[in-house]
Parts: sequence; structure tokens; C-alpha cells
Amino acid sequence: MKLHHDTFPTPVGDFSVAFDDEGAIYATAFGGRRALQARLPRATELASVRPAPAIRQTVTAYFRDGVSTFALKLKPLGSAFQQTVWAELRRIPSGKTCTYGDIAHRLRSSPRAVGRANATNPISLFIPCHRVIGADGQLTGYAFGQTIKQRLLEHEGALPPAGP
Repeated sequence: MKLHHDTFPTPVGDFSVAFDDEGAIYATAFGGRRALQARLPRATELASVRPAPAIRQTVTAYFRDGVSTFALKLKPLGSAFQQTVWAELRRIPSGKTCTYGDIAHRLRSSPRAVGRANATNPISLFIPCHRVIGADGQLTGYAFGQTIKQRLLEHEGALPPAGP
């Protein structure tokens, strides 16, 4: 599979996106091409750099205006269980968090299975895996680091801003 890609700056660092000819998103990453390629199946080729105006506008609106409803076509590749978990992640409203256990309870699964599916989410930000926290309220792992996770949650109002 050949996909186009674009990388552009955000307040929390570069953001990259892989998409097809119709603009459907297969993967995103905070970082550049290498970080993006790691989110895709091995056989996927990032063939060409192509600006993605609609995606850029959506991400800009998220950071500038707090827009949290994304009208983008997403095509994450994964198992039926992963797809179910990722659909559940999209139900977590901006400004809110939930735990792996909360999601596992709703899906009649285990927190560990939910955590694994969450960790393999290829479309960060638009499938908001950053809104999932540990049962003790701690910011648990995030593919792009705790600092970015914290900044996204602060931006959304789910956490108070960090001190000076």
C-alpha cells in the first residue's frame, strides 16, 4: 500500500499524517516521517509528500480554538477487537479522561487487553488514546511521551496546567 504523508508544526511539536488519495487517514504521529512510518504496517510505503490542507486545518482548529469534533475519514488498520477499543476511545469527550478499567468494563474485557489495543492505536489525537489514564489517576504510557500527553490533556482542560 502506498500512502501520502505530510508533516507540520503544532504547539506540542511536529505532527505527521499518512493518508490515501481520498484523504482517509491511516496513521498519525507526533514527530516526523520516521515516527509516522513506525505506526504503519511494514509493507506500507510513504510514497510522496503532499500537503493535507483539511487535516492541517482540523489540527490547527483543535489547538487554536479547542475544536474537538473531527470530521475526517479514519482508516485505522487493526483487528476487530482493536477497532472496538478504538471506537470506544472516540467516545471519550474532550476535557474528560477514563481508565483502562472503565473501557474494559464497558467492553466486557480486561484492562490489559484494552491497554494493548490502546497502545497500538495508529491514529493518535483523532482517536484520543491520550485521554486514557491509569486506575490511580496517573498519566500512564503514551507513544509520544508523558510530556505531550500531559500537554494535550491540559489543552483540553482535563488537567490543570502544570506549575512554573
